[in-house]
Amino acid sequence: MPSVTHDDAPLLADLMPWSVAPLRLGRAWPAAPDPASPKARWDTLLKAEGPDREALFEPTRARTLHSAVGQLPGQSTGTQRLVRAAGPCAEPVRVLAAPFDEQWLLPDHRLIDTARPELWRVADASQVFTVETGDAGTPLLATALLPTLRTGRVRPLYRRPGGTEPNLAPGLLDHLSARLGARPTAPDTLAWILAAARPDLTVPLTDDPGLWASGVELGRRALWLMRRDGERPRLPGGRRPYVRAPLPSRPPGAHYDREEETLHLGEGRISPVPPEAWDYEVAGVRVLEAWFAARTAPGEPGTLAAIRPAAWPQAWTSELLELITVLALLAELRPARAALTVTSPVTAGELRQAGVLPAPDPARRPASVLDHHEEGPEGQFALL
Repeated sequence: MPSVTHDDAPLLADLMPWSVAPLRLGRAWPAAPDPASPKARWDTLLKAEGPDREALFEPTRARTLHSAVGQLPGQSTGTQRLVRAAGPCAEPVRVLAAPFDEQWLLPDHRLIDTARPELWRVADASQVFTVETGDAGTPLLATALLPTLRTGRVRPLYRRPGGTEPNLAPGLLDHLSARLGARPTAPDTLAWILAAARPDLTVPLTDDPGLWASGVELGRRALWLMRRDGERPRLPGGRRPYVRAPLPSRPPGAHYDREEETLHLGEGRISPVPPEAWDYEVAGVRVLEAWFAARTAPGEPGTLAAIRPAAWPQAWTSELLELITVLALLAELRPARAALTVTSPVTAGELRQAGVLPAPDPARRPASVLDHHEEGPEGQFALL
């Protein structure tokens, strides 16, 4: 991991002061790897009545069929209590459910124990969410999707919709501008953070323009791979994972042949799969195995989570091929991150002396971003 010659690197929590605890769904069934399953589960819930509907819902202390809650910001869902709810569900939205695992969630506040509305208010095409993982090799994830994974705190890049008001310590960009001789942008600074962050979530900074540029370029590459938007990534040398033997409709398990660089999914075969992709772990969990298990583990009979695709969708195969590529390319960046040695540091003490740190209390709280009414329980406007 990045090394420094001092022990006074600032904390990520000081550089990006506003953070939010992770969401807590409270029940698994509103989310699924495919968009059709949550809709089918909703329909099944509404067809049930009385105690059957309650059992299917899986009530908790935070949410029952009688809970009265408002809409999630930016989402059009009913606010009627679920005990008498009717009609179609909201369209599922894409979320990051686990490291590198994009799934679909019903964006209904009535179904989510702790939804963190402040994150939904700033989720848009300009936003990037940084998620703490507790993993030494990948201490931070970055995603354009709303993160629902249960890891560490979530730090949005922007405090307001539309990519305005960066979630950076006030005065940090001005101070870096003076030291570097050129003004970094908020995305530049996030890229540096992704490249330089240590496992203890300190982030060494530098005033060396050449080193800064190298770190930013490294972080931009990681950010592009994690966000998985734009042009599809490709392995170098023309290598590309292909389906060598068709996947069965219900793959019974995943097995990796290291010598042949082949991933076996039942009778299906995908290769080449670089060992670095298969071995890629976050917080001690192999990403590819967890991704596959999320799509093949049967739900408990009689529960809504048991409603799943009858056969392996083609879309999952495409996602798997891309994920293999992304993990292999991210693994290639790890040596460069480890070699990033910060000289001519900008220390936490310097930032404190300049008045950049500590960040003022308002910077650690959500910004007031409401420019429209949000519907509260039972169709009434929320008073915020």
